[in-house]
Amino acid sequence: MLFPSDTIVALATPVGTSALALIRASGPAASTLVEKIFARPPLPRTAQHADYRDAQGILIDDVLFTFFSGPNSFTGEDCLEISCHGNPFIAQKILADLLTQGCRSAEPGEFSKRAFLNGRMDLSQAEAVMDLIHARSDQALAAANQQLRGSLGRHMADLTTRLIKTLAQIEAYIDFPDEDLPDENRQSIDREIDILIKDTSRLLATSYYGALLREGIKTVILGEPNAGKSSLLNCLVGRERALVSSEPGTTRDYLEEPIIIGPYCLRLIDTAGLNPVPAPLEKRGIEKSLEQTTQADLFLWVIDATRPHLDLPSAFSQRLTVKNTLVVYNKCDLSVIAPSPLPLTFPFVRISALNATGLTALQDVLVEMAASFQVNIGSEVIAINARHAQALEQAKKCLQAAKVKLAENSYSELLSSDLRSALESFAQISGKIDHERVLDELFASFCIGK
Repeated sequence: MLFPSDTIVALATPVGTSALALIRASGPAASTLVEKIFARPPLPRTAQHADYRDAQGILIDDVLFTFFSGPNSFTGEDCLEISCHGNPFIAQKILADLLTQGCRSAEPGEFSKRAFLNGRMDLSQAEAVMDLIHARSDQALAAANQQLRGSLGRHMADLTTRLIKTLAQIEAYIDFPDEDLPDENRQSIDREIDILIKDTSRLLATSYYGALLREGIKTVILGEPNAGKSSLLNCLVGRERALVSSEPGTTRDYLEEPIIIGPYCLRLIDTAGLNPVPAPLEKRGIEKSLEQTTQADLFLWVIDATRPHLDLPSAFSQRLTVKNTLVVYNKCDLSVIAPSPLPLTFPFVRISALNATGLTALQDVLVEMAASFQVNIGSEVIAINARHAQALEQAKKCLQAAKVKLAENSYSELLSSDLRSALESFAQISGKIDHERVLDELFASFCIGK
């Protein structure tokens, strides 16, 4: 374990006026600070009420403080948390006093970094802290909580253990060629690598879902001018986010607004109407709409139910599928006509954005479509981030390269090199690389040198 010699301090709550503010200090001086400032013994995990007086004995505030003894703290070190009134002036006075008493200002993320270095969490759990702070939906919160409690770490530990066993089988014949070992079973190794590739791919498949949870599901609203796209945006947002007019073509640029529907966060994007004969400014708006469709996850194709609809331009329609598109027949409170046949059998709902008729049904379908992005890994919600995906992709390439060498009956040394590279890629996710485990497994499995 690593225990730095300095004590860091920082405000743990957002800057600004509030009922309370929390100041956190971590390091070897934490217990001494309790005795110096409050003249109390540092009782672990016990909230105590006291006056905070600075180094000159001047009263600053009436506070609650709690001492956490290492290693049973968030950072694994002695920690002191001070809860004061949420006046920024008071919080800064306390911070300034702690700096004069031997603390230094913490760097961004330094508390979590110390927790990782002291073995309180692995890298994936440290990243989950940030995901938890920034979660904007129930599903994002659930995924962050499970990762914080080690869901991804457990899956990676299982993959790592199985890869180490496979690697140990190969390296036994490299390091101890003169020992009386059983014949090398390359077919068994090949089967195990197949399983490792499959399980790695399953985790990789959660990358897209992870991005959706962290960034929101990009949902583009498109359709003809005056079909009610902006009215639908306002209806879903619950306020007048976009100007609405009976004059067609009033939206010349796209508007974006995040909303929560069920347990998901959607980034609604209202686009310019797809006028087949646009004016110059409309044409620029349609070009921007096309840019948005190339990055969209879901589409809401709004159709005016009171008139025949026009086919979408091919540049737009080629992005639409029955899985990512919901047709919204709008203005169903007016006289409707028999809809023209659509190019595909899209799911659809009928609404009136003017009076919110059909809004619940629309929201229910959107929740179902958003849920379809989830990739189940057992009973846990796994949603890896871009760094995890890069490491897993590299591990998968190394495992596939090892399979090729097995098929070519290459030297065990070359096979071992690929598997060790895969092992190091796995370890990048947790931040732990332990080559001694390979030796431990090797000796335990083969009883070499008995």
